[in-house]
Amino acid sequence: MKIALVFNKDRPDTTGIYFEKALKESQVDFDHYPVEGSKKLINKKYDLFLRIDHGDYKFDLDKSFRPLAFLAIDTHLKKPFKKICRQMKHCDFLFAAQKEGAKSLAKVLRRSVYWIPLACNPEIHKKQDIPKVYDVGFVGSCGGEGSLRQETLLYIKSKIKDSFIGNAPYNEMSRIYSASKIGINFSLNNDINMRIFEILSCGAMLITSHVENNGFNELFIEGKHLVTYKDKEELASKIEYFLLHADERKRIAQEGYELAVNKHTYKNRLEKMFSIIKGSAEGRLAGLKL
Repeated sequence: MKIALVFNKDRPDTTGIYFEKALKESQVDFDHYPVEGSKKLINKKYDLFLRIDHGDYKFDLDKSFRPLAFLAIDTHLKKPFKKICRQMKHCDFLFAAQKEGAKSLAKVLRRSVYWIPLACNPEIHKKQDIPKVYDVGFVGSCGGEGSLRQETLLYIKSKIKDSFIGNAPYNEMSRIYSASKIGINFSLNNDINMRIFEILSCGAMLITSHVENNGFNELFIEGKHLVTYKDKEELASKIEYFLLHADERKRIAQEGYELAVNKHTYKNRLEKMFSIIKGSAEGRLAGLKL
């Protein structure tokens, strides 16, 4: 059983990198290829072509590459959604990282689209035994000028003196979250993003913006694994509360950590994808496993 893993390595923290690491840790024989020029580069026989969305849709895979599985990430964004629909039409197995995205794709394409959430890699998003020097941590872009995300994060930055809020190299992420008592997240368009799983995996207590449906309650229990907020004032209030109630904060952080590293890893996601593919392939891919 041999797989062609296809995605562009434009960034060291793109989702495909984490799937590649999960495959390397398994017994699966695979080769990696970028999407651009793949028709000329891929000249060997593969049992499965697995494409991981990397946010760039300038190029598509040749229709002769079969069977082809596609995991779409950015279905919550309007322009990528349209491009994903066009490129998924000739794929055999369709997956989406957002449950609402899977439903929307299934409606447009009139095909089965399976929900495979994002995840963590505990070897990269690693809980480190270091002092908690930050009350609050957030690694990433603060958002566009005047955006609600920017307004929320700058508000928290002004309220919480000992905080890290801003960009950092991806290999610094685990240190920052491990050194944070609380990790915060602001989702875009109701998505369940990578940061949610990464903060949990690093052992910080997570306070994330409220996600309406989208499978959120199927993945997490509010108050047990994490805490949610609806606006910047509620976020600030909950941060202050949990900074004062250390035992409760640590309990939620530990529950969230254990959930993430045991059930929400990229290995878990590959196992689920392979199980679905095997079940739909009528025996042709019976040997597909980690």
